[in-house]
Amino acid sequence: VQLQASGGGLVQAGGSLRLSCAASGRTFSSNAMGWFRQAPGKEREFVAGIDWTGRRTDYADSVKGRFTISRDNAKNTLYLQMNSLKPEDTAVYYCAQRGRQYIAIELREYDYWGQGTQVTVSS
Repeated sequence: VQLQASGGGLVQAGGSLRLSCAASGRTFSSNAMGWFRQAPGKEREFVAGIDWTGRRTDYADSVKGRFTISRDNAKNTLYLQMNSLKPEDTAVYYCAQRGRQYIAIELREYDYWGQGTQVTVSS
């Protein structure tokens, strides 16, 4: 399994970005996926997760109401729509695939990781 995250960039506070994560292999549609982020000097943290069907999602409190996770199993692609961005959202964002169908928020539950895409929000 290989995961390729893209869509990061520099945006002003209040702006929007959509991240994508393209997955190789035949396991994407049967496994839960997640987005995590890591700011400089901080630990990597859970941002959002989605189950294998796309019907169940979970979010960190800090992004609820602003970010939306979704997936297209026909295209083996995961998305993160980020609206109303804040400077504190600045981080490298990683997509990850779990070896099970249901969402988990712990990093150790995910088996495969993408390379990360930088999101920078200016004030």
